[in-house]
Amino acid sequence: MTLVVRRAEAGEAALVASVLGEAEAWLEARGEGLWQKDELAPSTLEPDVAAGHYYLGWVGDEAAGVLRLTLDDPLFWPEAAPGAAAYVHRLAVRRVWSGGSTSRALLAWAAEEARRHGCSYLRLDCVAARPKLRAVYERFGFRHHSDRVVGPYHVARYELALGAPVRDQ
Repeated sequence: MTLVVRRAEAGEAALVASVLGEAEAWLEARGEGLWQKDELAPSTLEPDVAAGHYYLGWVGDEAAGVLRLTLDDPLFWPEAAPGAAAYVHRLAVRRVWSGGSTSRALLAWAAEEARRHGCSYLRLDCVAARPKLRAVYERFGFRHHSDRVVGPYHVARYELALGAPVRDQ
């Protein structure tokens, strides 16, 4: 499988919403819902798509996955020095492409993109009470940085030092 990642283009908010929505429906069916439906509406996502924050991972002509990548995250990482890290949010993979290699490829791409921007870290957060998701990030090479409460969310914050090699497992 060759995954090609590119910035979501203006007008692709519905496609981004479709990938995120498929992942959310699967999680919800397992009793592990993550996002509110209104958060995933194309009209809600459009400003971030237009701003260039969403990236689609393509296998051939199919959008296999998506992630949001920014160079700051004042809500979850308010103490972070500007330019020190890039931040991943809303990583999602279509079920047909699930199994780990697509998410690993998206994370590896994000790490390289962060390096390209001169960042020392790639950071992300997830609900602290999701051990399986946390294990995915830890297997990739992220280390637990800290926990933080943001509104109603208790999140575990992770970072990947970009001087270290990215693990393939």
